[in-house]
Amino acid sequence: MTVHKSTAQFAKDHSEAPPKAADTFNRLTVKPLTGAMGAELSGADLNNLDDQTFSEIVKALYDFGVIAFRDQNLAPETHKAFASRFGRLEVHPIVEGVEGHPEMIKMHKSANTESTFGVGWHSDNSFLENPSLGSIVYGDVIPPVGGDTLFANQYLAYETLSPGMKKMIASVNAVHSARDAYTSPTANEKYDGKGTIKYRHAEIIEHEVEHPVVRTHPATGRKALYVNPMFTLRFADMTREESAPLLEYLLRHCVREDFQCRVRWAKGTVTMWDNRCVQHAALNDCEGYERILYRVTIAGERPE
Repeated sequence: MTVHKSTAQFAKDHSEAPPKAADTFNRLTVKPLTGAMGAELSGADLNNLDDQTFSEIVKALYDFGVIAFRDQNLAPETHKAFASRFGRLEVHPIVEGVEGHPEMIKMHKSANTESTFGVGWHSDNSFLENPSLGSIVYGDVIPPVGGDTLFANQYLAYETLSPGMKKMIASVNAVHSARDAYTSPTANEKYDGKGTIKYRHAEIIEHEVEHPVVRTHPATGRKALYVNPMFTLRFADMTREESAPLLEYLLRHCVREDFQCRVRWAKGTVTMWDNRCVQHAALNDCEGYERILYRVTIAGERPE
């Protein structure tokens, strides 16, 4: 039986930095969610941010990967204005946006809808040549139980690999595509325009793009594993069958429980994650209840 070191013990044994101490912030109160990643921030009104508070939010995002704010009240305009401080907003190539706000997705699960949007581990839009930098999600209608979102730290996913594995995958690329995710039976239902979330047919669904299996974060300089089960099909220049043994190991490894944190939604909760070093998965455990979240996504750069 394989025994994994705890994240805390790993941090002691390696030079890579664990999540930063909360006492390094002046404007914000920071409460880490787990030893692996994530933090809940208080002391900021996202409708009215001065530059110093915003700079601390950016620092918290880089330190913890996932940041959550409670008791916010964001209209679409202020939601987008906050997101725009991080970069250009992205219009999803497949999912229809909110009327009048094409950059915003209404992630709506009605009480009689079986599947929650975003179920399954993934990195947002890794099938694009320039995948998303990150997403900012606002909780509006929240079920009384269930519907949480899980996150996994991809810095730790890389850093806990053996030296031999790191050497093996150092220059390997993987092929990403939206093909499987957006042609599944539950996805096909969303093209008929009858559901609470609507998709549009786009050529990009069939496209394939290559990204490095290990990417370097452009701001922190840290390396992160960059494969995910929703969009990563195989290794470049290999078949799916040839890729399967190693790829399936990496996909299991990168979402280990000790790399994770969980955000429990409430009305007014805003959660942001850094897509370049984090995977996430919505839990589909709120059957019989309505759930509405609004997502704005920031465009990113090509992974290196």
